Amino acid sequence: MPRLRLATRGSPQARTQAEAVAAALADAAGCEAELVIVDTTGDRRQDVPLHVIGGQGVFVKEVQQAVLDGRADLAVHSAKDLPAETPDELVIGAVPERADARDALVGGRLRDLPPGAMVASGSARRRALLADLRPDLTFTDLRGNIETRLAKVGDGIAAVVVAYAALLRLGLADRADDLFDVDVFVPQVAQGALAVECRADDIATRAELAVLEDVPSRRAVDAERSWLAAIGGGCDLPAGAHAVVDGDDIRLTAVLASYDGRLVLRGTLTGTDPVAVGTDLATQLLDRGGRWLIAG
Repeated sequence: MPRLRLATRGSPQARTQAEAVAAALADAAGCEAELVIVDTTGDRRQDVPLHVIGGQGVFVKEVQQAVLDGRADLAVHSAKDLPAETPDELVIGAVPERADARDALVGGRLRDLPPGAMVASGSARRRALLADLRPDLTFTDLRGNIETRLAKVGDGIAAVVVAYAALLRLGLADRADDLFDVDVFVPQVAQGALAVECRADDIATRAELAVLEDVPSRRAVDAERSWLAAIGGGCDLPAGAHAVVDGDDIRLTAVLASYDGRLVLRGTLTGTDPVAVGTDLATQLLDRGGRWLIAG
């Protein structure tokens, strides 16, 4: 039986995701898989805001390096953590079926939070969109794994915002007190999806990963990532995009906001080519003031 080495971060969520990929490979392709745990800078330095140490990319670069160095055959990532551009030496070999992309509020329903309530989130997008919906709220930064973040509720923090997919994967879905509509509270690019990377020249591993590919999920993620690449931003921008695939059609909704949530640009576009839909919608938002938002 072929044996593959899967590089992953060591957090409970990352390990759970990697174990699910390993199990799927065993079931569908008869591949044995072992996890290669990578200690990332983003996990070690949880006392420092993400934008200080390099944004969301700090969670993936060292995992990718394990594949490039030959210590692992593939890497399993939360697709939302990936920079918009994939290194030339790597390829996203599979996007499995996507989980629920919505954001979840833990601690109460948004409408029921008291005036001026403190909400914790390390995401510029989440804070900007919350400020748009509830300008009275106050915010504080939030780092750590899901369990650490949930434990922050109380003691001055009224609620925290996390990806609902993370709660689902860890068996904590019942902790969600409110779920946000994806057309209003637009998720981070590729939220809820996994991305399985391997070396571009590793034809054998790419063939094994084909069994994991979910075509609608891939097309949605490709549209969202092409939008992010076209606006020229990273994961630390107050920006989000979410695609819905219906047959050949891809309906992409995107948002680009100021950090304080006072200016929010929204747009929706439907097409059939993921890259074209993402690029065209990015151009529309940039022309409507997005360039000024990014520069500012």
